[in-house]
Amino acid sequence: MSSRILIIDFGSQFTQLIARRVREARVYSEIHPPTRSVDWMREWQPTGIIFSGGPNSVYGENVPLADRAVLDIAPVLGICYGMQLIAHLEGGEVKRSDRREYGRADMRVLETAGLFAGFAASESVTTWISHGDHIEEPPPCYTVTAESRGNPISAFRHERRPIHGVQFHPEVAHTPRGGEIISNFLFGVCNAEPTWTAGAFIEEEITRIRETAGKSRVICGLSGGVDSSVAAALVHRAIGEQLTCIFVDTGLLRLNERAQVERTFGPHTGLRLVTVDAGKLFLDALAGVEDPEKKRKIIGHTFIDVFEDAAAKVGDDVDFLVQGTLYPDVIESAAPRGGPSVTIKTHHNVGGLKPDMKFKLIEPLRELFKDEVRNVGRELGLPEEMVGRHPFPGPGLAIRVLSDVTKQKLDLLRAADALYLEEIREAGLYDEIWQAFAVLLPVRSVGVMGDERTYDYVLGLRAVTSTDGMTADWYPFTHEVLSRMSNRIINSVPGINRVVYDVSSKPPATIEWE
Repeated sequence: MSSRILIIDFGSQFTQLIARRVREARVYSEIHPPTRSVDWMREWQPTGIIFSGGPNSVYGENVPLADRAVLDIAPVLGICYGMQLIAHLEGGEVKRSDRREYGRADMRVLETAGLFAGFAASESVTTWISHGDHIEEPPPCYTVTAESRGNPISAFRHERRPIHGVQFHPEVAHTPRGGEIISNFLFGVCNAEPTWTAGAFIEEEITRIRETAGKSRVICGLSGGVDSSVAAALVHRAIGEQLTCIFVDTGLLRLNERAQVERTFGPHTGLRLVTVDAGKLFLDALAGVEDPEKKRKIIGHTFIDVFEDAAAKVGDDVDFLVQGTLYPDVIESAAPRGGPSVTIKTHHNVGGLKPDMKFKLIEPLRELFKDEVRNVGRELGLPEEMVGRHPFPGPGLAIRVLSDVTKQKLDLLRAADALYLEEIREAGLYDEIWQAFAVLLPVRSVGVMGDERTYDYVLGLRAVTSTDGMTADWYPFTHEVLSRMSNRIINSVPGINRVVYDVSSKPPATIEWE
């Protein structure tokens, strides 16, 4: 790649948004921890470096810092804690603020060049801030380029070297012109080239897959969802007949999912597909388990057991397992590349894998966000029906039954979920919604149907809009649509007598309930 940006993660929950904003500008980016050595960073040859924000103070104990030599590798942009770190390394003064500043703040532009090229002199710009420290005195040879009422040093730059800092978060949507600021850094300061495209990714990944797999046989865990479908198509493009796709019917799938996958990935795709019926195996393993983290790990381990058995039937020379792991899976399961961010949940295909499994992994989508995966799928020629499908978690309905998993509960949920999605399609809303699904709650409530008392399950409905799954807002159905959904589900699915709608955004909630 002709241009790439190295993002150093100092523990901000917004770090992945920095990577997204850079990629949206068609420049490749990767997130790495501050423990990377200066020599490693030089060898990586970044076009530019971005220091993320973080929860620490630069003068605290055991906090992530950086070698001052990093500032001479490539142009640097420091964001929030990253700006304070630059000031600390360069001899400025960072102090604790009287109170933590959080939320929107109006900033005044003092210099209409560099990061603020295209802005008007003295223009007031809305920004999003979140910090407890501030820069009291800029380092020698640094010029203040923006100020606000609560923070006289809202942005600065070195007078001769390409080093910039901002005391706000340009990566979040609450800073309306943040994209322009990041673009100014990429193209005005770093002279990056916008060459990060789906086509370029495919070419590079095909080469990498061929080098990794060699002549070995490869199996792919195919779920029929967007991620595994695109991963399978990409690996098949690279190594052809060396790939065998294995579809596992876990008994945790949506209504008619198995038939749809077998139909979609029939002989006309050129993919070799083997179906394994393992429903009893998974249900037995999950019997009596309620904790969601345990569910994910059990499912991850059982998947590997099934794949190992299936691989033995494919041939003795199967060395690799393909997974449709995405960047959000990695970020939520563990800090990307060992950084200081916290674990949100363990995804079955990341932290839930067996430590002693015999396969080496091929994860061609591991550094991509969901919308990037869809673009790769389109570039590979996959049908829109497949590429545009709502996400479906690898653990399936096991994490949408919010209690112990039984066939009876799964059948209830399957029927209700199918009706819910059918209503969404009939309302013409499917493509407006990023993900929609039903959740069977561990709650029973009293109801009345046909003049008789009922004591049945409560069903939760969830629908969100999003770009990449890292942040999401609940979808505002009309009262008419919600009423129709509720009435149809209650009247059609015996065992459910109450329906509720989830109006939580991510954050603070996650999209899935477990």
